[in-house]
Amino acid sequence: MAINSVLFVCLGNICRSPAGENVMRRVLQENGASGVKVDSAGTAGYHIGKRPDARMSAELESRGMRVVGSARQFTAQDYSEFDLIVPMDNENTKNVLKLAKSAGDKAKVKPFMSFCKEFTNDEVPDPYYGGAEGFTLVADLMEDGCRGIWQEIQSAS
Repeated sequence: MAINSVLFVCLGNICRSPAGENVMRRVLQENGASGVKVDSAGTAGYHIGKRPDARMSAELESRGMRVVGSARQFTAQDYSEFDLIVPMDNENTKNVLKLAKSAGDKAKVKPFMSFCKEFTNDEVPDPYYGGAEGFTLVADLMEDGCRGIWQEIQSAS
């Protein structure tokens, strides 16, 4: 099945998932890919409408990325709008799967770390309550995993 749309999911949709969204946009641009829809969402509604965390934005901007997006909450409707749904950790995977209505919905959900080649972490850690090194690690993970997602998109087309 072709992958024409990717949704990154974390808890509040201001750190990890918007990082995934923005890194994926850059990977697609670098590879001359157009027509792939990319978005992000959170399983909790804490930050709806807010821009990505300033610390995450600063880390991505230091890598030459333009950071876009605003927080929204994941809904069951996302299953009909996205071909690939990529949660950042086990808890968010469980929360996303709770809204699945079919085996087809569940098959769209793949943990972000399953796309990483360089890093072997079980989950993408939430950098929100930590220091700058947490945002650097998340950005590194996103660059690794988004390259893996790009390979998946290419092999599925």
